[in-house]
Parts: sequence; C-alpha cells; structure tokens
Amino acid sequence: MELNERKTKILEAIIRNYLESGDPVGSRTLSRYLDIKLSPATIRNEMSDLEEMGYILQPHTSSGRIPSDKGYRFYVDSMMADREKEVSDMHEMVVEKAEELSGLLKQVAKLLADNTNYAALISSPQLHRNKLKFLQLSKVDDGNILAVIVVEGNIIKNKMIEVSEPMDDDTLLKLNLLLNTHLNGLSLEEINLGLITLIKERAGIHSDVIASVRDAVADAIRADEDLEIYTSGANNIFKYPELADNEKASSIISTFEEKNELGQLINESLSRDREKKNGEKTGIQVYIGNESPIESMKDCSVVTATYELGDNMKGMMSIIGPKRMDYEKVAHALKTLQEQLDVLYKK
Repeated sequence: MELNERKTKILEAIIRNYLESGDPVGSRTLSRYLDIKLSPATIRNEMSDLEEMGYILQPHTSSGRIPSDKGYRFYVDSMMADREKEVSDMHEMVVEKAEELSGLLKQVAKLLADNTNYAALISSPQLHRNKLKFLQLSKVDDGNILAVIVVEGNIIKNKMIEVSEPMDDDTLLKLNLLLNTHLNGLSLEEINLGLITLIKERAGIHSDVIASVRDAVADAIRADEDLEIYTSGANNIFKYPELADNEKASSIISTFEEKNELGQLINESLSRDREKKNGEKTGIQVYIGNESPIESMKDCSVVTATYELGDNMKGMMSIIGPKRMDYEKVAHALKTLQEQLDVLYKK
C-alpha cells in the first residue's frame, strides 16, 4: 500500500487540524476541511489505511485520529523541504534585488540633482508593520539552536537561541510545526500573551524555547534594514549666493557627507507619512527655513516625498535648495519619480 495523493492530503489535514485544536480528528471534520470532495465513508476508509500504514493513531475508542511519529516525520520532511527551497530562493532574490535597487537609487539621486540644480538625496526603503511569513528552528549544537525568521518583504533574520538541554531532530521538527501553524501570517500585535501561552502549553517541557522564539520574532519584525542614504549634487549649493557663504556651505556639505543628521529628516518624513489615514495618497512635504529638522539647513528649503516598493517598504527622497527654489519644478520632479518607482515595483 502506498501513500498516494489522496492519502497525503488526508494525512496533512489530520495533522493540521490536530495541531490547531489538540483534539483527535474525525471523518466529518475532515470532510469539511479538505479541498477535495470526499464522503465521510471514503475518508474513514482512507483513515483506516493510514492507521494500518502507521501514519495515524486512534487514541481511544472514538472515531478521531491523531498523527503518529511516522506521520509527523512524513509531513515535516515534505513541508521543510519545500520551505528550505523557498528560503534559499528568497535569499538569492533579495541579494539580487538589493544590488539592483542600490544602483537604481543612486541614479535617482543624481537625476534629481541634475534636473533641478539643487542638492538631492534618497533613502533605501524601510520595512514597517511586518508580519511573520515563516520560521525554522535548526540544531547548531547541544546548547544552541538557530532560528531563521522570514518576515514580510522576504527579509531573512537569524537568531541564536540557547537551550537548557539538547533537543533531538524530532522535537525540533514538532516545534517547527507548532510554531508555524500558530504564528505564520501574524503581526507582532497579533502574537499576544494568550497565543504564546497556548503554544507554550502544547510545547510541554520545551515551553522556555517558545518565549525565546517569540522575542526573536519580535526583534525581526521591529528591526528595519540598515538605512542607506544616497546623495548627489551637494556642490550645487555654491550656485546660490545666500548659501555660498563659507560657513553655511561647509555646514551643509558636512551634513551630506556625514549623513547622520539626514537620518532625522528621513525618519520624520516617514513618520508623518505613517500617520496618514489608510488609503490616503502620500503627498509632498515642504520644510521652509526653521521648519527643517536639520540645524545646518535652517537657511534652506527642504522638499520631501515618500515612495513605496510594496510589502510596506517605504523610502524617502528629498531636494534641498535655497528658500527661493522653484517649488513647482521640484514638486513635479519628485512626483514624477515617486510615481515611476511605485509603478516599477508595483506588486
């Protein structure tokens, strides 16, 4: 007797239902859960075959079944093989896209500076309000396991977790199933105390690992990628007499070179954007003189716009010039590139 496609679907459905509820799974439950139409009688026959093959068990005289270790092993090996390939493919794609994006953003900064004759900058996109897509625990040695966490935007984070006692492969695989069943697709706010308590109960003696995994997931979701800032045209400042004073110009040029203060401008602009109501179109923000969050730019006007690359990945681009800048031309340039970036990376 072999495990054909129908038996595989029924076995997967039994395991998923059992992981979610903790209760033995019966044929009537499966008939509602399966994506193929089978009568309860047919399902019972298939369940009998699966029990005979050793993939499921009948814990007592009820009609419900639970997975055996052999059933868990088949399910986990199949699922983890697919997931490992997915993580590998995503990692390659992210590296490739990151290299492409870096070159693109440098071009955008130069284009803005050349087209306006002002100074320009653009930040790499940052992640906000991420959700967990997948996690995998792997044994490193008797005292440590590695948590590989994939969050929205296909960003991969690794976290080493200490364990009080060695964990065998079967235990890790069952924990992987438990965690992915309950946490996949959830935001940090949705991974609440009640849910963690439930998972801990089902993890039994390994409940201490669940708390560490939850902290690792929280760190991955909260963490933005390292902020990269690409600048161009800083020397254009010298074209404007009111900014060409040695002290003023040197201060602005220094700000562009060191980039630390530019992060304040980017964070404030993105923060204002996140405060917008859902669905409200991102607009142009203008800081005139003392309105600027950067001290060295108090004699300038700073115009910013936020762009979005999908999966809540947002970055900011900005043009810095004299207060008498051509605001209409600047706004048009930012708006055009904003729309082009949105279209280019639209999902």
